[in-house]
Amino acid sequence: MRDITAYDAAHVWHPYGPLPSPVPALPVASACGTTLTLADGRELIDAMSSWWAVAHGHSHPRLVEAAVSQAKTMSHVMFGGLTHEPAVDLARQLVDMTPWPLQKVFFSDSGSVAVEVAVKMALQYQQATGNGGRTKLLTWRGGYHGDTFAPMSVCDPDGGMHSLWRGTLAEQIFAPVPPDRGATDEQIDTYLAQFESWVTGEVAAVIIEPVVQGAGGMRFHDHALVAGIRRICDEHDLVFIADEIATGFGRTGDLFTTAAAGASPDILCVGKALTGGFMSLAATLTTDRIATEISRAHGGIMHGPTFMGNPLACAVAAEAMRIIGDGTWRQDVPRIEAALTTGLEPLRGRDGVADVRVLGAIGVVEMDDPVDMARATETSVSHGVWLRPFGRLVYTMPMYVSTDNEIAQICRAIEEVAR
Repeated sequence: MRDITAYDAAHVWHPYGPLPSPVPALPVASACGTTLTLADGRELIDAMSSWWAVAHGHSHPRLVEAAVSQAKTMSHVMFGGLTHEPAVDLARQLVDMTPWPLQKVFFSDSGSVAVEVAVKMALQYQQATGNGGRTKLLTWRGGYHGDTFAPMSVCDPDGGMHSLWRGTLAEQIFAPVPPDRGATDEQIDTYLAQFESWVTGEVAAVIIEPVVQGAGGMRFHDHALVAGIRRICDEHDLVFIADEIATGFGRTGDLFTTAAAGASPDILCVGKALTGGFMSLAATLTTDRIATEISRAHGGIMHGPTFMGNPLACAVAAEAMRIIGDGTWRQDVPRIEAALTTGLEPLRGRDGVADVRVLGAIGVVEMDDPVDMARATETSVSHGVWLRPFGRLVYTMPMYVSTDNEIAQICRAIEEVAR
C-alpha cells in the first residue's frame, strides 16, 4: 500500500488538484455493494455512489454477468458503418423510457461529451433552419455541465471552476440563479419573466440542469421552473437542452425530472447511472425534427467518438436499464429521502451550518465557510464513510441499495464533519 500511495503521489494527477496532492489518495483494493475495501483492510460506505454513478451497488452481479458475456463475444467494434445488438437494445430502452418526442440516440464516452454533442446539435439545427446568426446559449447561473470546452462555457462563469478560461471559451448568456425549491408562484413567474428578458436574436438554445443543479452548488428548484423554460423555448423557437446526467434514472425520485415537470426537452443528455456506474458511457437524445433538419442540411451531426456505441458499455447499460425498469428504485429513493431527512435535519441551525436540504437520494449540508478537505476526509473515514465535500458543501448521494442503517451511518459521518 505504501508503494502505491507513494507512486500515486509522485506521478498520478487526480482531478481538481495539484501535484503533489495535499491529501494523499486512499488506495482501494475492491468494491462490492455499497462498500469500498481499502488496501489496508478498512471498509467504507461509498456515500458518493462514486460521483453519483453507482446507483445499484458496486459489482452488481447482473452487470458483471452482462460485461463478462459481452466481452467473450465482442468488446469493441467501430460504430461508423457498423452496428450491433447491445447498442440497438440500449437505444430502444432509452427511447421507450424517455418522454416523447425524443426518438434519436447518439452515444458518446462521457457526460461532458454528451453535452458537447448537444451543443453541436442545437447549433447545427439553427444553421440548418436558416438561423445561422443564433450562435449563443442561454442558461442560468449556478450550473455545471462538464469540463470540456462547450460544457465549460455554460458552467457558472464566476462561481464555477472554469474562470481560468475566460476569454478563451465561447461567451454565453447567463440569467440569475433560479429561486430555491419551495418558491411561491409569484416568485417563479417573476423569475421566468426575468429569464425571458435575456433572450436575444443571438440565442440558439437554452441549457439547464432541471430541478437539481449539481456540482455548481447542489441547489434544488421547482418543477414549475422547468415547465416555464419549456414554454419560453417554444415561444422563441429555441432548442431546449436538458442535462439530466446527474438527475436521470431516479436520483431525485422522478425517472426524469423533465418528464415529471411535463416539459420534454428537444435534446436530453444522460450518463453516470446509465451503466450503473460500471463504466463510462453517455447518450444524447433528440427529436425526429432536429435529426431530420441536421441530416438534410449537413449530412449528419459532426461528431464521431472512437468508442461511440462501444458494445461492452452498451451491453452493461442495457442491463442497468432493465434494473431501472424493475422499479425497485421507486420504493428505495423515497425511503432514502426519509432517512436522510431524519438524519440531517437536526443539523439545521447548528453553528457553522448555513442550510440543510434533501431531495430524493441527495442530502446536502451547506456550511458557512469552505470545508477543510483534509479534516473532512479524515473524519468521515474514521466513521467508516467515504465523502467528498467541495467548497462549502458536505453532501451525499447514496446508492439506491443502501440500507437504513447505512444511511444513518452516513448521516452521523456528515454530522461529525460539520461539527
